Amino acid sequence: MDRRAFLGRAIGGAGAASWAATARAALPFNPFAGVEPIRATPDRIFRTTVCLRPFRAAGPRIEVEQVGRKRVVHNYGHGGSGWSLSWGSAEVAIGMALADGVREVAVIGAGALGITAALTAQRAGASVTIYAREQFPHVRSARATGTWSPDSRVAMQKAVDPGFGDRWEAMARSSFATYQSYLGLPGDPVEWTDRYMLSDTPFGQERQPAAMPTERPDDFLHLESRLSDIMPRSVEMAPGTHPFRPAFVRRNSSLTFNVADLAHQLTHDFLIAGGRLVPMEFHEPGDVTRLKQKVVINCTGYGARALWRDESIVPVRGQIAWLIPQAGATYGVFYGSLSMLARRDGIVVQEVGQDEFYGYGDANEQPDHAAAAASVRQLAQFWA
Repeated sequence: MDRRAFLGRAIGGAGAASWAATARAALPFNPFAGVEPIRATPDRIFRTTVCLRPFRAAGPRIEVEQVGRKRVVHNYGHGGSGWSLSWGSAEVAIGMALADGVREVAVIGAGALGITAALTAQRAGASVTIYAREQFPHVRSARATGTWSPDSRVAMQKAVDPGFGDRWEAMARSSFATYQSYLGLPGDPVEWTDRYMLSDTPFGQERQPAAMPTERPDDFLHLESRLSDIMPRSVEMAPGTHPFRPAFVRRNSSLTFNVADLAHQLTHDFLIAGGRLVPMEFHEPGDVTRLKQKVVINCTGYGARALWRDESIVPVRGQIAWLIPQAGATYGVFYGSLSMLARRDGIVVQEVGQDEFYGYGDANEQPDHAAAAASVRQLAQFWA
């Protein structure tokens, strides 16, 4: 989904306790009960990470290519929607991989797309080996924001074919349904949490961003309205009924991926089902001929740009300042150009810019620690 529609929720600063007491007296229930103020100070940062999202204007590449005697099924290029679309795209890719009864499959890549494709193949009866240079927690998808966002930078409006919307919706619904089975598990790998979107002006009257330069690509494709029947609706909070500094607030709820727990759960499930993880590095398409399996599922994400010489992949840089987790703090907030998502495995603070082109085309993976500290200081100003 559009991240701005889902990000937001917090409470803190001087006066928070008195506001909560007033709310309890004035309301039949306190909608902010249990919300922990975030200790947003740079000394709480325990790491700063950068992730390059693999964006393709035409959307994810899920198709078959013959390489020598190997059938390669590509499954990459999901932009900012890798975790969110992973199970649905895996179903499509596995259908292609096992089309003629093959029961031994190789998966290249151990990130979100690789591990879900491997599990989906196992559940379809295949014997699966994952070959990867890196495994969790060193893969790029370990640095994801962790919010359900199935249409975040997934494609460009004018670059997709007429059937893309239907395929996207099927993948999104399948993934959404699968993630429900991870709710309530130990470690809370997936859970529903609240989001708050904050604004200084009434919603619908926000200042419009400056026009994009003509050299920029077309607008990103947004398809979230297709899922309106399964997603909670936003609720506006009247001024004076919330603890935030901005006057106008919208509340929503969404799925949160606690990626450390989720990756551990998925890897454990894969291994106990007989899967194998083999360290291996690939430098060119012909390297797949070294594998014994006749069918190879390529889930290399941004790495496919170099490995498969696929220059249709555009990097979209995103940096996260990670704050130490706080017991009971599980919510998100979006205000201006900054977002925060408090997960059980860390509090994600991210500069997201004024439009979706922030970080577009930037392949720099070096952390900017000064910018990370500045983002955390900015976060501290969200509350009254």
